[in-house]
Amino acid sequence: MTHFSDLRPSAILKSLRLAVPAIFLALVLAFIPVFTTPAQAQTPTQVRDASVLQPPAGSRVAIIEFADMECPVCGNINPLVRQAVNKYNIPWIHHDFPLAYHPWSFQAAVNARWFDTKSKKLGDDYRDAVFANQSSITTVQVLRQFTDKFAADHKTAFPFAPDPQGTLTAQVKADYALGQRVGIDHTPTIWVVTSGSRGAQYIEVIDRNKLYQIIDQALADTKSDTKSSAKPNIRSGK
Repeated sequence: MTHFSDLRPSAILKSLRLAVPAIFLALVLAFIPVFTTPAQAQTPTQVRDASVLQPPAGSRVAIIEFADMECPVCGNINPLVRQAVNKYNIPWIHHDFPLAYHPWSFQAAVNARWFDTKSKKLGDDYRDAVFANQSSITTVQVLRQFTDKFAADHKTAFPFAPDPQGTLTAQVKADYALGQRVGIDHTPTIWVVTSGSRGAQYIEVIDRNKLYQIIDQALADTKSDTKSSAKPNIRSGK
C-alpha cells in the first residue's frame, strides 16, 4: 500500500489540485438555498385599493383577473377560468398586467385589444389562442406571424400598424397602472367578487382547485340579493 508520505511532492500537489475544486463545489452546493417556484411561493395579494373588486352592475358574482399573456401560469389556468365562466354564466373581467421581463406580452395585449374592436368574441378567441400556443411564440416577430395567421383564419386582415394613435397602448398601460393601485405583484391574480353584503366582497383564488368552491359560496352568499340577469363572458379591461 502506498502511503501519502511516500508520494513525491509533485504528486501531492497534483492530488490537491484535483481534490480542492471538488471539495469547494460540495461546500457551495451544501449552502445553496432551495428556491420555490412563483406558483409555490404565491401568497395572498395585499389589496391597497379594493374599489374595483366588484362585479358589473346587475351581476351578483364575477371573476376579475389581472394577467400577462406570456405568463405560463396564466396560460395554464386560462381554460379552467373559461370553463367556470361558461358553467356558472358569470362575467369575466380581464385586466392586462404585462410584466417587463416578458418581451412580447405587452404587444400581445395591444393586439388583443385591436381584435376587440372587431368583436369582443374575436378578441377573446385571440387571447385564448395565444395562451394555448405560448410555447411556440418566442419573439415579437413570431408573435406577429402568429397574429397574421390568426387574423387570416378568421377572415380579417391584421394591419401593419394596429395602434397608430397609441389608443390601445394607453389602455394597456391604464390597466397596468390599475393593477399597481390595487396591489398586484404576480400573475395571474384572480378574484371571485360579489355584490352582496353577506360573506366576503372578494376572495382571491390562490388554489385553482378551489375555484368552483369559491364561486359556489359566493353565489350562496348573494342568493337573497335582488335577482337580475348576469352579463355572461364579459372579458375586458377597464
